[in-house]
Amino acid sequence: MGKILGLDYGKKRCGISITDELRLIASPLTTVNTNELMNFLVEIVKKEKISILVIGEPKDINDNFFHLEKSIQDFIKKIKIHIPALVIKREDERFTSKLSRIYINQLTNKRRVKVDKKNLDKISASLILESYLKRNE
Repeated sequence: MGKILGLDYGKKRCGISITDELRLIASPLTTVNTNELMNFLVEIVKKEKISILVIGEPKDINDNFFHLEKSIQDFIKKIKIHIPALVIKREDERFTSKLSRIYINQLTNKRRVKVDKKNLDKISASLILESYLKRNE
């Protein structure tokens, strides 16, 4: 049983999170420029023995997908070509950015940490992954 990777997909940058080997804890890992994401995934899947990739579903409050969903679907097709053994799951990502901002505000008073969108992306990815883990215990 391999680790699980979480992905908060964005047009410019993607937040990445990862579980421990027992799949109990979702931790923020890094952010990756979207144009470098496929190479990153190929490497980390091998290195960390990732078996599942959980990608956020960008929906609004009325359950409609945002325009970003088309880019995500296209990226999923590429993943299936480059890493065919990787299982891809989807998880609702509503409010993860707002929750990430709340967490950062509670943890630090340092403005540069609060403003750094990379931190928001990583934490959002871990919230997506944590939600998936809770639903699939």
